[in-house]
Amino acid sequence: MSVPAATLTYSAYREDWLALHDEPVIDPDLPIIDAHHHVWDTPRPRYMPEQLIADVGSGHRIVATVYVDCRSMYRDTGAGHLKAVGEVEFANGIAAMGRSGAYGSTRLCAAIVSHVDLRHPDAEEALVAMIAAGGGRFRGIRQVSAWDSDPDIIAPSAAKPRDLLRQPDFRRGFGLLSKLGLSFDAFLYHHQLDDLVELAEAFPDTPIILDHIGAPIGIGRFSGKRDAVFRDWRDALDRLRHCPNVQVKIGGMGMRLMGFGFEHAERPPDSAMLAAAWRPYVETCIALFGPSRAMFESNFPPDKGSCSYKVLWNAFKIICAGASQDERSALFAGTAAQTYGIDIDSV
Repeated sequence: MSVPAATLTYSAYREDWLALHDEPVIDPDLPIIDAHHHVWDTPRPRYMPEQLIADVGSGHRIVATVYVDCRSMYRDTGAGHLKAVGEVEFANGIAAMGRSGAYGSTRLCAAIVSHVDLRHPDAEEALVAMIAAGGGRFRGIRQVSAWDSDPDIIAPSAAKPRDLLRQPDFRRGFGLLSKLGLSFDAFLYHHQLDDLVELAEAFPDTPIILDHIGAPIGIGRFSGKRDAVFRDWRDALDRLRHCPNVQVKIGGMGMRLMGFGFEHAERPPDSAMLAAAWRPYVETCIALFGPSRAMFESNFPPDKGSCSYKVLWNAFKIICAGASQDERSALFAGTAAQTYGIDIDSV
């Protein structure tokens, strides 16, 4: 069986390896909305509701989660631009499982983000169909624009056009989001962030959420250049923060793409090790955007290649130990609740 090109950016998780380290949950009563995760039944490896339920039930108080586009459970019939509606139906089914109470108190997939190619002439039909299929949970789309010339970073078969966010047909479709009250999740690399600045300035009424801190790359042609990449990434984020319609998701640092290499160790890292490595990136995002425009994400299962769910959230809590209660409340739940329309008081 061939390995999907997407796995070039992250490592497959290994439950036996992750089981080599365990630790107590820090601040187990802190409410958390996991602002970004996936569910899929593919050889990436498999991560279906039972794996998600086990992870969110591992000790932290996960009150709700946000499902994000991963090309899962597309319809196998019908018009091509409507096949992704199947992903919304799938995620909405998981949400119904969560609301049943049979799998714990977490509101699984309380908000849903899927995929529409905004360049398609019938993109609006697809968006309207997703709104109808979402049962009140559909919030927006993600159209990945990550591009690099290095095949070790993204396979040529998976690459998007270098200038996707600048293309006129993409921007015509992007204009539909504000009209329909939808948001846009953006996944692109650190050297592309100025494209997102231009997009955000051109569409100031459309909420944009930057995924995975803007992906400062640490592999391929950027290997061994961490300090230079960090400076370029930070400077680009500093330009992006001036766009008030943009928020940032803090996570994704467990992916192979970021180059920390924890997945290669004999034993999985503890939360203190992750906090030490990730702190400069987390603190930069918070300093630039502020807690009201930043939210934590697990990015599971891609980040599960580096650490367990319990250890990941412990690391974020360690990094934010000096923050005020209001700041922690925003970063771990409040900002995600406001961004994705989740009523945190009802969970």
